[in-house]
Amino acid sequence: MIVALLALAVGAGVFAYAATNTVPGSNAGSGSGTISGYTISSVSYALNATTPTNLDQVAFTISPTAASTVKAQLAAAGTWYSCTNAAGSVTCNTTSPQATVAAATQLTVVATQ
Repeated sequence: MIVALLALAVGAGVFAYAATNTVPGSNAGSGSGTISGYTISSVSYALNATTPTNLDQVAFTISPTAASTVKAQLAAAGTWYSCTNAAGSVTCNTTSPQATVAAATQLTVVATQ
């Protein structure tokens, strides 16, 4: 009997604490939008004048031209280089760290508007 009364008292106390919880209103939602890509063309590489096995710069044209952030990578899992976009004409300095011709196995470009 005492065990039953104790269980009832504990249960009522737990209910009382749970009943005083308040949760503020919040928002949740879901949506979708089109993600369209960029077109990269006219890719060119600038070799270092002293050490021609080093790449000092990669340049290309990007379309649409309004990309505000552009980065380029010359090798899988390699360094991401920041680029400058001037109305669709993009240049990426690849000297810090120095890119090399031998390590440049692919060109990957990411861009956002």
